[in-house]
Amino acid sequence: MITYNPKDWFTFIFKIHKEDTFKELYKMMIFLAVYCLVITYLEKEFFNLSQDAPIKNVTLIHTLLGFVLSMLLVFRTNTAYDRWWEGRKLWGSLTNCSRNFAMKLDAILDENDEENRTFFARSISLFAHVLKSHLSSEDTRIMISSNEFKDLKIPNRAEHTPISCTNSIYQRLIALYRLKKMSDAELRMIENELKIFMEVCGGCERIKNTPIPFSYSLFIKKFIFFYIMTMPIGYCLTIGYWSVPLVVFVFYIIASLEVIAEEIEDPFNFDSNDIPTDVIANNIERHIHAVLVNKN
Repeated sequence: MITYNPKDWFTFIFKIHKEDTFKELYKMMIFLAVYCLVITYLEKEFFNLSQDAPIKNVTLIHTLLGFVLSMLLVFRTNTAYDRWWEGRKLWGSLTNCSRNFAMKLDAILDENDEENRTFFARSISLFAHVLKSHLSSEDTRIMISSNEFKDLKIPNRAEHTPISCTNSIYQRLIALYRLKKMSDAELRMIENELKIFMEVCGGCERIKNTPIPFSYSLFIKKFIFFYIMTMPIGYCLTIGYWSVPLVVFVFYIIASLEVIAEEIEDPFNFDSNDIPTDVIANNIERHIHAVLVNKN
């Protein structure tokens, strides 16, 4: 995720970062410039069409369709941002839940119980990492020795890794309860945190596995294509060769909104504007170990 100063807006005009939509669209912009130049030349020089030609009425159609297209793009962008913001709220809930979980365990566990403290510190941290990898369709890269903690297993890629990690935590809690190291009230209090873990996982999976309906996305792309490709047919009669930069600029604005929406609607990858799940997972790990293990 890109960090920036929102107040320093003037420098944004001249800054092009590696994920800028201009870099992704410049080839199509060049093609449109050539296409518009050819259309303008044919209409004005070859066919000698005047400004009174019936084809000029195409501009009226574009004026009407432009309003419809703007409404569609507003809805598209808002929907994509809602998905991004919901994902960020879910990971914020995971951060808060992990801290609360660690603080409750710190109060319940004996100060000298290093084995259980280390186990829970690693397992809570592991959940954030495996959820990140699960959502980005990667194998978890957290290496934990199974010989040191036999019930804290490295999740297999064939398994549902967040469930596997949560199950290890729950089994250890039940074991502590049976050994009378945890009361009924304390166990119920801890169970609420595990419930939030899986609710966060389910919410993120809902975003990941439910893309924008294909027919809706396809319609917008077709609409943009035909709107832009027919634009120079009418405008070149009124503004001549100035229609070339006009069409390119309009395409850049409209297509950029669609490209941005495509990027942020799936916020769990590793694009520049996606949620920094790796940073959040590392922060959770550092905070949990500070509470349960590294207290001094």
